[in-house]
Amino acid sequence: MRKVILFILLSLFSVVTVFSQDTLRGVIRDGKGLGVAGATVLIKGTSTYSIANGEGQFSIVASKRLPVTLRITSAGFRQQDVLVSEAQQDPLAITLVNDGQLSEVVITSRRRLETAQDVPIPISVVAGAVIEDAGAFNVNRLKELVPSVQLYSSNPRNTTLNIRGIGSTFGLTNDGIDPGVGFYVDGVYYARPAATTLDFIDIEQVEVLRGPQGTLFGKNTTAGAFNITTSAPSFKPGAKFEASYGNYGYIQAKASVTGAITKKLAGRLSFSGTQRNGVLENIVTQKPVNDLNNLGVRAQFLYTPTDRIKITVAGDASSQRPDGYAQVVAGVVTTQRAAYRQFNQIIADLDYKLPSTNPFDRVIDHNTSWRSGNDLGGVSLNIDAKIGGGTLTSTTAWRYWNWDPSNDRDFTALPVLTLSQATSKHQQWTQEIRYAGNLSSKISGVIGAFVIGQDLKTDPVHIEESGAAQWRFSKSSNSAKWETPGLFDGFGIRTTSRLQSLGAAVFGQLDWAITERLHVLPGLRFNYDQKEVDYLRQTYGGLQTSDPELIALKNAVYTNQAFVTDVDESNLSGQLTLAYKATEDINAFATYSTSYKPIGVNLGGLPTAGGEVLIDLARIKPEYVTHVEVGVKTSPTKNSTVNLVFHNTDIKDYQTQVQTAEVGVNRGYLANAEKVRVRGVELDANLRANNYVTLYGSVAYTEAKYTSFKNAPVPLEETGAPSAFKDISGGALPGVSKWAGCVGGEISSRKGNFMGHSGKFFLAADVYARSSFSSSPSPSKFLNVAGYMLLNARLGFKASEGLSIFAWSRNLLDKDYFEQLLPAAGNAGHYAGVLGDPRTFGVTLRYSVQP
Repeated sequence: MRKVILFILLSLFSVVTVFSQDTLRGVIRDGKGLGVAGATVLIKGTSTYSIANGEGQFSIVASKRLPVTLRITSAGFRQQDVLVSEAQQDPLAITLVNDGQLSEVVITSRRRLETAQDVPIPISVVAGAVIEDAGAFNVNRLKELVPSVQLYSSNPRNTTLNIRGIGSTFGLTNDGIDPGVGFYVDGVYYARPAATTLDFIDIEQVEVLRGPQGTLFGKNTTAGAFNITTSAPSFKPGAKFEASYGNYGYIQAKASVTGAITKKLAGRLSFSGTQRNGVLENIVTQKPVNDLNNLGVRAQFLYTPTDRIKITVAGDASSQRPDGYAQVVAGVVTTQRAAYRQFNQIIADLDYKLPSTNPFDRVIDHNTSWRSGNDLGGVSLNIDAKIGGGTLTSTTAWRYWNWDPSNDRDFTALPVLTLSQATSKHQQWTQEIRYAGNLSSKISGVIGAFVIGQDLKTDPVHIEESGAAQWRFSKSSNSAKWETPGLFDGFGIRTTSRLQSLGAAVFGQLDWAITERLHVLPGLRFNYDQKEVDYLRQTYGGLQTSDPELIALKNAVYTNQAFVTDVDESNLSGQLTLAYKATEDINAFATYSTSYKPIGVNLGGLPTAGGEVLIDLARIKPEYVTHVEVGVKTSPTKNSTVNLVFHNTDIKDYQTQVQTAEVGVNRGYLANAEKVRVRGVELDANLRANNYVTLYGSVAYTEAKYTSFKNAPVPLEETGAPSAFKDISGGALPGVSKWAGCVGGEISSRKGNFMGHSGKFFLAADVYARSSFSSSPSPSKFLNVAGYMLLNARLGFKASEGLSIFAWSRNLLDKDYFEQLLPAAGNAGHYAGVLGDPRTFGVTLRYSVQP
């Protein structure tokens, strides 16, 4: 297998040739004669580009013979084309004209610099400045600006990041499968979903690519990818400081400094810290819970030994220590069990009463502390070398994740589940090598190889432990032995597991310009995945007895389980895109692609049948994805864009997380649904009416359903039915609203002055809305989240350099809403809710010196 991978890799790279070319140099200035830092210089008709430095200077290697046309773009300036017909003795002098037209968005998702409107991929781009102003400091908040994205988190480990409703399992996470949405920061793949809960640190731009992207990115992505770019080191000194204060004791501080260390070495150091008091009240401890306590730091060093080589070394570390992620009892349903097994009867027998039947009273009485110690970080080395008409890139990285949780999984003050602690450690290393650029006058593309190794293990064990009240919740007969003193008190399971995995791939995508307007983009990917699992679960505690009846009762709650498995597989997938640029303002495309998600293993425990553990469920089949989309990107005027895309995805052997009534599998387990289909339409638009008014909007219609799932576990309300399984074919996938959308805009003054600083006064607002969605893997009549709408607003003064100050509010209308609903362990009938934040408000002060 390794020989096959090496052969394909060498074959791909053998097409790269190095040849002598002209180097063009120049300086870009504005109307006042000042250098335009960060301006993009692109050789029209190619993917060769350069970025102007702090003084507006640039150099670019012509990837084809003269004459060539340079296209210069920069935010706030009119696009300009410059014809270079012969070799230049003196640097080019280019002056850009300030203009009120909509600035072109430059992206790097296809491993080269391009404008988003020219790329035949459905993509949403959110600039770092927009993220900062909107207070969208993590992915959960960013999703309100990109309606095709869904994120659900009952704690950092149990986080689901999906695009168009697919990517990862809904509910509690099972570590044995791979995410279908790639999460990349500066080209480095982050394997753990917990990374999506961290605060962004010094972000330049976030690109959200929709649909399979396996022929562009190292790790296979069946649903899409987040491509995050952080602010790079600059040789010109610069700094930015920001502090925010708000209700609930909210404090957030950010800082970033950059500049030259030597003539060829620059650095950047960035920091982010967020604290906020809790928004729930624990009436037992008399303390607020669900607070924020986040810290993050990132350091980067840029070394440029020549103008053709860039070496970047980066390191980051983030830590979360919240007293939080508690859930409240959101409701109680009547199951099909006997009357004595209904939740309300159980708590009555135990002389207990919920602190409130209204979850939005935001009170809990949990007797087990909630803890979510979440540490992530790593180091990376990135080398970019310009060779021929493109760039050869090597990205090497090592990352870690340490997880230290504590949860109250019965969501009450009763000693039912007294401990739930899945402490874990994870390490990953990745290596990606790729070449992106022009292979000939008509063919450009990306070719590369990728390898990832992962080691995930318990630290040292996962613990689930019952308390004195477990007998009443587990009681399934009228036997008096259920009430045996101490039978379940301290009875639990300790799990030791280790998952070691290796993934390798070669991938490539070409862009063949048949004509200037018609392009064909074929892509291929060869994947190899291997997973080794050693899983051991052992019971402990409770009443020590030799009575076979009592032992049987204990086994009905927890059982010993063990398995060892070693799986590997390889597959070939690809895509074919046809792109046609009808005019300069209309770009249409159609794509057919296939993709795979690797084989999965169950690491959360296995269900039983007749007292026997179902070992056959230890591993589940890989997903096979077939995807089609047709879209058009338009610029009706120089100040506007309107984009429309239709998509259809069919998935065979869809990997889903399903629930069971067994306490010993309270996290659920993985299963394959035979077939799933997701289809929809997405529309997004941007308008810059003039220099002072900007508007944007996006809407997504998504229909996601099981086309065939004939042996799914029953939903919560059908627990106790004659069969524990049912056919849910035609039912809705969890977590997917049929309708989701956002609209926003900003109005600013012509000019303003605040405390001696020049800038503008502004008023901005954005609205996010979504329709109802299922919150149960098997469709339920009760576990459905109602649709909701959120309004956020900002008012103040901002300057591109110097002092900015503005007031803000999120959820301005103080809407009560759920983000997720979860059945409690054991399926007694009660379920919990993850509550959305109430109205928050505050003020932000920012001071910046631009490099």
